Amino acid sequence: MKKFVKISLISIFLLTTFAFCLCASFLTINYLKFQSLPLNAEALASANLSIDIFDRENKPINEETLFESCKIEELQPHTKNAFISIEDKEFYNHNGINKKRMIGAMINNIKAGKLKEGASTISQQLIKNTHLSGEKTLERKLKEVALTKKLEKAFSKDEILESYLNIIFFGNNCYGIENASHYYFNKDAKDLNLNESCTLAGLIKSPTRYSPITNYDNCLKRRNLVLSEMQKDGYISIEEKLEIEKQPINLDINSHSEKLNTYAEAALDEAAKILNIPAKQLAVGGYKLHTYLDEEKQADLKESLFKIDVENADNAGIVIDNQTGGVLAYHGKSNFKLMDIKRQPASCIKPILVYAPALNECAISPDTQILDEKVTIGGYSPNNVNKKYSGYVSVTDAVKNSINIPAIKVLSYIGIDTGKAYAEKMGINFDETDDSYAIALGGMSYGTNLKDLATAYTTFAKGGQFAPSTFIQYIVDGNNKLVYVHKPQNKMVLREDAAYLMTNILEETAKSGTARKLADIKNTEIASKTGTVGKKNSNGNTDAYNISYTPQETIGVWLGNLKNTPLSIAGGNQPTEAVRSYVQKQSYDSITFSVPSSVTNVDIDTLELEENHRLVLANPYAPDRYKKSALFSRFNLPQDISTNFTESPTVDASAVVENNQIVVNLNPHRHLKYEIFKDDVKTQTITEKSQPLTLRFAFKEKECDLKIVASYLINSNQSATKTFQLKRQQQKPKEKWYI
Repeated sequence: MKKFVKISLISIFLLTTFAFCLCASFLTINYLKFQSLPLNAEALASANLSIDIFDRENKPINEETLFESCKIEELQPHTKNAFISIEDKEFYNHNGINKKRMIGAMINNIKAGKLKEGASTISQQLIKNTHLSGEKTLERKLKEVALTKKLEKAFSKDEILESYLNIIFFGNNCYGIENASHYYFNKDAKDLNLNESCTLAGLIKSPTRYSPITNYDNCLKRRNLVLSEMQKDGYISIEEKLEIEKQPINLDINSHSEKLNTYAEAALDEAAKILNIPAKQLAVGGYKLHTYLDEEKQADLKESLFKIDVENADNAGIVIDNQTGGVLAYHGKSNFKLMDIKRQPASCIKPILVYAPALNECAISPDTQILDEKVTIGGYSPNNVNKKYSGYVSVTDAVKNSINIPAIKVLSYIGIDTGKAYAEKMGINFDETDDSYAIALGGMSYGTNLKDLATAYTTFAKGGQFAPSTFIQYIVDGNNKLVYVHKPQNKMVLREDAAYLMTNILEETAKSGTARKLADIKNTEIASKTGTVGKKNSNGNTDAYNISYTPQETIGVWLGNLKNTPLSIAGGNQPTEAVRSYVQKQSYDSITFSVPSSVTNVDIDTLELEENHRLVLANPYAPDRYKKSALFSRFNLPQDISTNFTESPTVDASAVVENNQIVVNLNPHRHLKYEIFKDDVKTQTITEKSQPLTLRFAFKEKECDLKIVASYLINSNQSATKTFQLKRQQQKPKEKWYI
């Protein structure tokens, strides 16, 4: 047994040694191979960089995308030291690689079973942000190490630190400390105080997680961590640390509303995601971005947004080509990067999450009746906007008037998970906590952005097919080599009939619903949905939307207040006015929505609809005024045919004698004619009545026959008769009293 254990241990040792040697050989060979990679020294030393961006006609976009920079000697010592303390304490002592940190990270990666940590020095981060993609692979890491060695030989430590500070990303389109200083604190980087320097140094690990705008508490903790590290490293005293920890982070964000949300900036961000490299690296590499921008449409959109400018409100607009998915125009006014901020979509989510899925599941049709009433479902008790309830309403009326209760009920018909599955296929992402019926009204944990919301509506315009929208048409690198081409990847989400029926409902919304400001548009057919997010216990609103589409393009407009203070805005007002202003200036080749063969018109019985709230086919004998043409999917046609006007009518009535009068109680039907005969003499005719009636007739005779005849207005051959034989009550003789 001992011999076996000994042999096993020796075998394990030899195998481990062999594996280690094999791994070391692999790493060494690949590392040596990457020694030949060139270092772009000119780009690293460049003070100012810009990116060439072109519109759909290959004309340069006249929107500035310049990266500001600063000189290392201009910065305060505490600014440089803040970054060194939190990012790379041994920066001035190592040769580009911190071996101790790298070994520690390697052990943690082995424990995690994946490349989780990189232990990158400032020099390595600079290489990663200027020469390599963001993927976490062993090959990329070896390239990073090889290029870092070359970097350390070619540049001084201060030159490396300067390039690093001019390249790193601080969120909100801020590349480099100069841009970040201007954006967050409205000052040059050389004027940053200790508090501001520590805030920016803490921000770069995760600009979203540690954002002083959207995650202030996280940012404050991170700033304090930087202060602690600086105190440990001897850069500041304990007194300075304690003093700054008491101070808030005072932002001074202004004068960025025009630059931050331009088409060029949005295209730049998208290109960086497509190629998985930092935006600054696009400039370093000389990449050229070719977009879908239509210059005239961009000008029209900006002008339309300008007309609805509301004090203290941010706004944004987008125009998407339905067929290509290309963003034809985009503009926003805000001190914040609107593409990175999610907002509640309000009622604009209803067609995506509720009604289109329900149409596709054959759970409803446009004329399906839903009882609008006070309900509690799944522990959730929603209200309509005005806390009024309309009784039975059609799906079309529920959508066009944006009534809340029917949306909740329809979502319950198909289930929350089914509705979310459809919406996710149309590009709307949900948090795992979005599991209540509140999402039918736009009550999401985080919400969505205007681009994703508008893109989802292109699904209806494209006959049920969805593809993500994009700013980028194609990209070429500094050597004019094509590195990316956008190819629309359409996926069928809805049947054509469901998509068209949704469009037809939203056309009614534009004609006579909440988006009726679009009713006077004559140059194209248009479908529309509005949405408004109200502020509790306030007369104002925080968000207002209009998402509209024509056969050719989809237009989305948003107004809002990111501080959530109430404003005098509503989806049916300013956003809808902006859409109208934009659309009226356009000239479209296709102006009508095509009707698929899977959609048909059939006549339904309006009596059944009004009295019993059922969709049934009208029979051939029904008069025109008792039937209505309605749109249906051929996969969801009514199966029942109305028996009205085919079966013999019935008479629901009673008659009694009271006080020398005949009292008749009649429950009439509006489509029937009632003739009342007293001893074969017609005394009264009743038509177009549907409420219970009480009729009184003089009764002087001792007895008589009362006859009620019910017949159809157009087909008197079918009738029903009810006869009552009535006798006048005998009066009792007066009793005599004797005294």
